[in-house]
Amino acid sequence: MASDPDYERFFPYEEPYDHQREAIEGIGEALTEESDVLLEGATGTGKTLAALTPALEHARRTDKTVVITTNVHQQMRQFVEEARAINRRESIRAIVFRGKASMCHIDVGYEECQALRDTTHDLVDAERERANLERRQRDLLEESQAGDGEAAEARSAIMDELQSVGEELETLREEQSTCDYYYHNLTGNTDDFYAWLYDDVRTPDEVYEYAERQGFCGYELLKDGIDGVDLVICNYHHLLDPFVREQFFRWLGRDPDDVIAVFDEAHNVADAAREHARRTLAEPTIERAIDELEGSDDPRADAATNVLGTIHTALQDTYEDTLAFGERETVDEDWHDLAIDNDDRRDDLTLSILRNYTGPGVREDLENAIELGQALDQQYEEAFKEGEASTRKECPTLQAATFFDAWLDESDESGLYPVVSVRREAGDGDLYGRAELYTAIPQRVTRGLFDDLHATVLMSATLRPFDVTEDVLGLDDPTTMAYGPQFPAERRRTYAVDTPALFASRRDEERLQETVASVVEDAARMTPGNTLAFFPSYAEAERYHDRVRVDATRYLDEPGTRAQELRETFTDDDDGILFTSLWGTLGEGVSYDGDDARTVLVVGVPYPYLNERMEAVQTAYETAFDGEEAGWRYAVEIPTVRKTRQAMGRVIRSPEDFGARVLIDRRYTENAEIEMPEYAVRGTFPPAERAEMIDVDSEKLKFALLNFYRDLDAYDGDPPAP
Repeated sequence: MASDPDYERFFPYEEPYDHQREAIEGIGEALTEESDVLLEGATGTGKTLAALTPALEHARRTDKTVVITTNVHQQMRQFVEEARAINRRESIRAIVFRGKASMCHIDVGYEECQALRDTTHDLVDAERERANLERRQRDLLEESQAGDGEAAEARSAIMDELQSVGEELETLREEQSTCDYYYHNLTGNTDDFYAWLYDDVRTPDEVYEYAERQGFCGYELLKDGIDGVDLVICNYHHLLDPFVREQFFRWLGRDPDDVIAVFDEAHNVADAAREHARRTLAEPTIERAIDELEGSDDPRADAATNVLGTIHTALQDTYEDTLAFGERETVDEDWHDLAIDNDDRRDDLTLSILRNYTGPGVREDLENAIELGQALDQQYEEAFKEGEASTRKECPTLQAATFFDAWLDESDESGLYPVVSVRREAGDGDLYGRAELYTAIPQRVTRGLFDDLHATVLMSATLRPFDVTEDVLGLDDPTTMAYGPQFPAERRRTYAVDTPALFASRRDEERLQETVASVVEDAARMTPGNTLAFFPSYAEAERYHDRVRVDATRYLDEPGTRAQELRETFTDDDDGILFTSLWGTLGEGVSYDGDDARTVLVVGVPYPYLNERMEAVQTAYETAFDGEEAGWRYAVEIPTVRKTRQAMGRVIRSPEDFGARVLIDRRYTENAEIEMPEYAVRGTFPPAERAEMIDVDSEKLKFALLNFYRDLDAYDGDPPAP
């Protein structure tokens, strides 16, 4: 980075690797040009410091703040360790930020917290006002005793004010709800807290515990102390949620153009953006809104009841009409999507609303409902502040009216997909519905964010193809750089096993299952240590867990279980095989170092289940990126191969480590590109990874693994018999 060679002061170790130095300098130049960066780096590339080092140097030189963010808890811990190492070399002010819910000492919701903060502020302001008035009246008393008549008259007026303030304080203390922790923030001496906070890089748990001991609200102290820091470590929520982001920048005391954002595990940004952009409203909220309106004598209540009652009827009619014969009986306590979108007209829910409505106008009634909802919401806030209510009540009328006002505006916009879902009440109860606006095109969220920020570094081990990432996220001509595996090539092998293609339509075939089970058994038997086996779904993982016969201990990851506990039990073993879904939580962001896992298997090409929501994404991509082929490639094939690559990266985590990656499906082989090109996926992998893939017959995998591990002297004693 020719413009300023001082970036190394933010590199906490002796010196960067050659490729790491190249990445640091390239990112530094990009930041100077205010260019976004796409950085793909395999395990061992040192991506975190390759991004943080130039970002902190550029921020220090140009008065910016660096925000590094991820959606993986383990990465958050790594960021903290790296930031602590940097701080030991070059002092930085760093904050690790987490959501309020996990740091609240009294366990209240967001709205309640806001109301408590306001009333606590009022209490402290009143106490300070009374203290000032008392000081003033004492001064005036001395002056009046010296014969100053004007002072006596002024003191009389102040005594009246003191009485009024005293009555206000009595009301605040006895009748209104306040927060003792936040009160201590406002009245106590927080100097020691901030001295402790910035003496090192503190985790949210450490902040919570320190604040709890001192009687402070640690979350609010972080918000107050975040202004002007060098580095913030947080999760995606703080940048991808539009509402939270606006507040977050305000806490930072920064405009977006003063922020350099580093996104780790950036292949997840598209899905995270969709998740944060989705808006939902469930039927019980509409029912509560109608009940709320029945108790109101406001003249706008009739109009609000009319439109929300119509919407309620329309929602019920829509899901009742859309449910196919026998489908109702299959609905359980999980949300079940129903397709309501239409190519040639508005969605079925909107059409049902318009058919059922009678009155002066849907928009006019919704406007009345919104205005009344705002008034009711203000009443609820005041009631909580005044101590008339123990909790801060939310206003369902306002929630329902604002949601459907947006629904009518946006449900037919390109890239937004209207959905109605149903679920069953607990205990085999009745069905109820939910309306949702689902964002199919992530760049509706991300393009504006990336345009507003000073610059963004998106890094991952699986960002390529870069052109697809650019299109999906709405990036404009970013700087791109990619670094392949940095560890010794002779200590790893990647095999593409020529089994029959595991198409979804063939997975129940007995002969196919026999072949796959045999390959899995061979791999586990020939592996000197633990084996990770990833499948297209939890159901397939369970199928082979029950079918495979090996001496190794078999572990099954199931949906809804605590995956971290299972991982710890598995890695404590030295001869186990873990069966899991590639779409679960153990396929990325989790390290299996050394003996934790030696061989990783990916069974089949794990395409996601193509439900209506996924098909909507595919259709949106077809429209946005010119054609059916782009829709499949952008929405399905590339995310699937990225998931596969992430799973492959769970082993070989250091230069001393070694291991094998085994892809079990003909579609991964080189021959498939000739014999079944429409199904082959090898070409979707980056060139360097393709070059390492060795095609092997299913019967010969055991010999290949035996030779590989024997050459590395990996077996403890005699190698197993093939």
